[in-house]
Amino acid sequence: MKVLIFHGYLLRGTGSNVYNASLAAALAGLGHEVHLVCQDREPPALAPPGAPGSVTVHRPDIGGLLPVYVHDTYEGFEVKTFAELTDAELEIYLESNVTAVRDLVDSLGGVDAALANHLVMGPVILARAGLHYAIKVHGSDLSYTVIPDLGRFGPYAREACDGAAGILVGSGHIAARLRRAVDDPVTNAKVRLGPPGVDTERFAPLEVEARAERLRELAAGLRLGAGEGLGGNRVDETQAAPNPPATAWDRDVEQAADAVDWFADANGPRVIYVGKLIVSKGVDLLLASWPLITAANPGARLLIVGFGTLDPVLRGVWDGLASGDLGSLRELAERGRGLEDGADERLEMLSTFLAALPPGYEEAARAAAGSVAFSGRLEHDEVATPIAASDSLVFPSTFPEAFGMVAAEAAATGALPVSAHHSGAAEVSRELAADLPGAAAGLVSFALGDDAVQAIASRVNGWLALPQPERVAASESLRGTCERLWSWRGVAGTVLAAAQGELDGLPVPHED
Repeated sequence: MKVLIFHGYLLRGTGSNVYNASLAAALAGLGHEVHLVCQDREPPALAPPGAPGSVTVHRPDIGGLLPVYVHDTYEGFEVKTFAELTDAELEIYLESNVTAVRDLVDSLGGVDAALANHLVMGPVILARAGLHYAIKVHGSDLSYTVIPDLGRFGPYAREACDGAAGILVGSGHIAARLRRAVDDPVTNAKVRLGPPGVDTERFAPLEVEARAERLRELAAGLRLGAGEGLGGNRVDETQAAPNPPATAWDRDVEQAADAVDWFADANGPRVIYVGKLIVSKGVDLLLASWPLITAANPGARLLIVGFGTLDPVLRGVWDGLASGDLGSLRELAERGRGLEDGADERLEMLSTFLAALPPGYEEAARAAAGSVAFSGRLEHDEVATPIAASDSLVFPSTFPEAFGMVAAEAAATGALPVSAHHSGAAEVSRELAADLPGAAAGLVSFALGDDAVQAIASRVNGWLALPQPERVAASESLRGTCERLWSWRGVAGTVLAAAQGELDGLPVPHED
């Protein structure tokens, strides 16, 4: 089967990017001929070695202006949010992609199935190119573009849904938000549950004795520029613009390798955060909780993996904490998004914690010096090793999430994910908790509220304090739940069914 996937961004670094790379690999593994339209100038290898199918990456020339949902830097592009685009710029972007898709489909003699990512503008492009398709709604499209400006983007969302054979959402939370953008009986009848998947072969448990060695192997591979790519894919450059110079989106590989080596040297528990370094991901709550965790677990180490506009602020916050100076943390609490080029906005949960610090907190913070490191960005295939080498992963996002992907990946390795209890993240936590034995069931999530900082610490400390047999049983349960509910082969089958309008066998999302 010839399958077209439209994803107008890169294939690494963020959730929807990883989703499309992994989906393409799964489809190729099932024997399909995949044509992936994106803007990645150096796409990772996608088709698994020996796969009966193939992946060809196509990169249209869109003129150098890349519209995004959340502002960030991307290699070789002028970046604007959709809200910042003029109507003329938006039409040029749409028409460039529509023409590229039409030409591609004509050259292939048609396609058998198509997937458009995000509610806008991928499905609008496929609709105008004359295709039938499924939509995968990731969440950022709704939260940052469509819902904030329904007057401008609502018509595009309706156009997208009108032409769709099926609409996939990662959770009931996203289904409810979709109805805020487009709410009519025909659209609602097309909506089905379609969460992302977990590569349970890549995200697999590591024996405790092997963790340090595997981390050092990863660090060595980073220094050598060696990746663990998934296989081979073809690249169609016929419509591509020349390669641009590198930008700030590039990573410091030596810094990443040093951080991974440092993580390997831990003589106590390992805890990890993986995600964007922006205010809405709640990293401030985790950093504030860390002295409370190390006080109960001397020798514990925390690795922060990710990139984003708040990166230098968070590094300064930790440096201040480790020296007993809470000034930077207090400034972050007062200004919030004002420190990542937005308007000042007080972070209430962090501010409440700082207003009534636990006894001995500043001393605990100084004692935690040297226990936190920032790696910068790691590729998706690279990050599996430090997650599997960790005892716990903290997912403290304070903003609605389509799905708790990183939590599910941590669970697949047997590491306990501690997630904020809301939106799609809560739906993952509920599934994991339902199968967990004993006290572990209450440790996978925490409520966002005045005691969020203490709640993170109590969950992580509670997990690390469990008797070893209980932790082993809980880890096996976490892994089993992931294998049963989330696999990329299952995701691929769901996408193909939705693209062909075969919805009867697909689950309807449950909205709280």
